[in-house]
Amino acid sequence: MLLSALAAAPWSAHAGATVPFGDGQSVSVGFGMRASYTSMEDAAPNGTSRSNDFNLDSARLFFGAKLNKQIGGMLNTEWDGSQVRVLDAAGQFAIAPEFNIWAGRLLSPSDRANMAGPYYSLGGGYWAGVASRYGYNGGIFRGRDDGVVAWGNAADGKLGYSFGAFEGHTFGIASLTQNQAKAAGVKASDSLMYAGRVQYDFWDAEPGYYGTGNYLGSKDILAIGFAARQQSKGVLTAARTGDYSAWNIDFLLEKRVPGGAFSVEAAYYDYDTDGVIKSEQGKAYSAAAAYLFAAGAGKLQPFVRYQKFSPDTNIDTRQADAGLHYIIDGYNAQVSAVYSRTKVTSSPSLSKFAVALQLQY
Repeated sequence: MLLSALAAAPWSAHAGATVPFGDGQSVSVGFGMRASYTSMEDAAPNGTSRSNDFNLDSARLFFGAKLNKQIGGMLNTEWDGSQVRVLDAAGQFAIAPEFNIWAGRLLSPSDRANMAGPYYSLGGGYWAGVASRYGYNGGIFRGRDDGVVAWGNAADGKLGYSFGAFEGHTFGIASLTQNQAKAAGVKASDSLMYAGRVQYDFWDAEPGYYGTGNYLGSKDILAIGFAARQQSKGVLTAARTGDYSAWNIDFLLEKRVPGGAFSVEAAYYDYDTDGVIKSEQGKAYSAAAAYLFAAGAGKLQPFVRYQKFSPDTNIDTRQADAGLHYIIDGYNAQVSAVYSRTKVTSSPSLSKFAVALQLQY
């Protein structure tokens, strides 16, 4: 239900029940939650035993409204572990399928993994923070930022673009926010962060602003995307300031075959903090493959994924995942099991096993 609503009406990344009032006016409400059990190597209080933890990873409420066919808005919230916070709050103006404007607090243009987020990614869950570091490190909350973006879909929906200007200074990579820098007496100019993404779909089109990591066999996808962001004096510390820039290219192939579908994805990243924070400056890449097939009333999707981040400190992080989804109702109801092994240079490898439940309406 959610995925079809997303594709048909990209006013919000999520849409549950919609109540129309006539003349193009309506309100919508929905919710999402992810809960998990995790066992991690050497993570118990004694430092040597495996941990055993149940956790509410995410709980979201989604609200949307349309004043007419051209003007609407969204307000989404998220449980951060101790309180409910604003996730997205933006006004939305649909001038044409080729040109839309959103303004407020939202996810700025970035790679496919970050735009898909925890609910629509292969493997699910929050970013591991290994290759795709936009959502993990960035933003006011869960990668969001205050700003304005223009986006659209041209060429029968197969050419997607988005470009925006944002507050920035919120990367969470040991740098200060603008207010923190001002309080600390750091002298720096106040420049905006510019972010953009361009994507072309060679097979089926992917309409809308937010992306999806995997279509679970509902489409044939062959897509290449490029994203970049830049901010002068975007990296602020008490000792130094520097410019911030990052770019990436990502690829997704998903093909329906008799009895199911297979998919392959890959991405490459380049992060630059002007030498100020070398632990977040470097190159990264990721690759994954999955196969989907029917299993009783649902579908099974085994997958594998590999990620690596090589910062200029020469302390690399590698993570390999192997998992299995049981898909009951698309992204609205699914259970996943994932085994991960993470290796940081000069440190022993650590393993983690997690089982997660995801529900949305």
